Parts: sequence; structure tokens; C-alpha cells
Amino acid sequence: MAGLFNKLPGFQQTPAGAERVTLRSLPRIAWLGTLLLLLPSLLARVAIWLEFSIESSSMPGMVDIYVLSLIILHWTVLLTVGIYAFIVLVMKGPAYVADPYPMNDADEI
Repeated sequence: MAGLFNKLPGFQQTPAGAERVTLRSLPRIAWLGTLLLLLPSLLARVAIWLEFSIESSSMPGMVDIYVLSLIILHWTVLLTVGIYAFIVLVMKGPAYVADPYPMNDADEI
């Protein structure tokens, strides 16, 4: 048995590019983006506390709904970008050759 993973001879591995930078920055973007998206909800609470708003009873609920939907959208976009960057990272990796599998009923050429 030669080995489990047989690399394709003569294959040139592509150097890493923007996909690694993207994958490394995704956690930071997720945290900062989530915190920034939470600011309107916090500001709505502060406006009620300081009595800047006339419609104080329904405003925080609507703001919270919008903020929550934007946070879910933000996370979904980051997940999609992360999957894309991971696929590019895997595709740039080394190429492997599968072991030959002899077929008993194959036509002879």
C-alpha cells in the first residue's frame, strides 16, 4: 500500500490569497458588525429613558425587530462568504489521485 493520499505528480500548488485573509477576519467582522447593529436598539432605550420620544411604548419593539432581522442577515452573509472562502481554500490545495480499481467485467481494449 503506497499511502492513503497519493498526490498528483507535477501538480503546482497555488499560493494562498485573499481567502485566508477573509477567513481570519470573519470572527472580528461578526463581532463588530453585531455590536454596531445593536446600537439602534440601545439608542431607542436611551431615548425612552431620557424621554426624547413621544411614542415610547411601541418604538423599542419595532426597533428590536428590525435590529434582529439585520443581525440575522449579517450572520447569513458572513456564513455565505465563509463557505465561499473555504471552498476556494480547499480548491487551491494539492491534487490527489485515486487508487485504480480493477473492474472484472470491463471490456478489453
